[in-house]
Amino acid sequence: MANGDNAPAPAVWGVGRLPRAVDVPTTTLFVIVSLTALIAVPLFGYLYGYTCLDWVLFGILYLVSGLGITVGYHRLIAHGSFHCPDWVKALLLVAGSWALENSALKWGANHARHHARVDQEEDPYNATRGFWYSHCGWLFTKSPHRTERYAPWLRKDPVVMWQHRWYISLVLSGLALPFFVGYAYDGWIGGLGCFLLAGVGRVFLVLNSTFCINSICHLWGTQPYSTTNSSRDNWWVSLLTFGEGYHNYHHTFPRDYRNGPKWYHLDPSKWLIYGLAKLGLGWNLIRSGQKRARPSSS
Repeated sequence: MANGDNAPAPAVWGVGRLPRAVDVPTTTLFVIVSLTALIAVPLFGYLYGYTCLDWVLFGILYLVSGLGITVGYHRLIAHGSFHCPDWVKALLLVAGSWALENSALKWGANHARHHARVDQEEDPYNATRGFWYSHCGWLFTKSPHRTERYAPWLRKDPVVMWQHRWYISLVLSGLALPFFVGYAYDGWIGGLGCFLLAGVGRVFLVLNSTFCINSICHLWGTQPYSTTNSSRDNWWVSLLTFGEGYHNYHHTFPRDYRNGPKWYHLDPSKWLIYGLAKLGLGWNLIRSGQKRARPSSS
């Protein structure tokens, strides 16, 4: 028998793709959060209604956890677009943990891999595999690639490692906070309502707004700065993600603290970073060039 007959079977994910095992804990958690947000949240609203407190806390926690991801996880940790005191960094990472998007250590390393291998097999949310894979399908399998080698410097950051060690407790605090606020206001019904809307429902929306950057901003939109990869500017995604929708600019100048470089670009994350700098709580803000891509010849 020829040696080739003993070769392993082809990867089940297609030519050139390594087989991937299902990530059972992540898949289970995602299903629980999604079903709770899509069924329990509207059902409770129909049966009991949500109070002004529920909606106000929903808005506040969406803002806090969303900016924790965009300013803390993304621009500070993954790209080092600015520097700040450790206590400010810690607050940003606590806020980011409330979005349920993993620890800053894992998030930052995964994002570094995305930039290093964009649109390739090793890209964790490879948009060439379609909308659903890049949006959330990538979560359901374990990557065969070593992610930690893409951001080894993060393991030397004591604040990042502190947040990594306490990540689960921090996530739970972000869900317990709305429950106890609601409970103090209106007992068990108030606590449950706040937990569902400002806790689980808010987490579901923050997750999917982040996923829109990985999917929509690599499939639809304009490419004014570079056409070397699938990244695209999509202004309405910025409405959901505090400025992250200017994704073509970001992939062209990844270390810029601004995703929307123009003054009129809706980028609350850059305004927060700029505000921190004006207060003496941020420094070494990185600004890159703004050359636009040449139009292709017809």
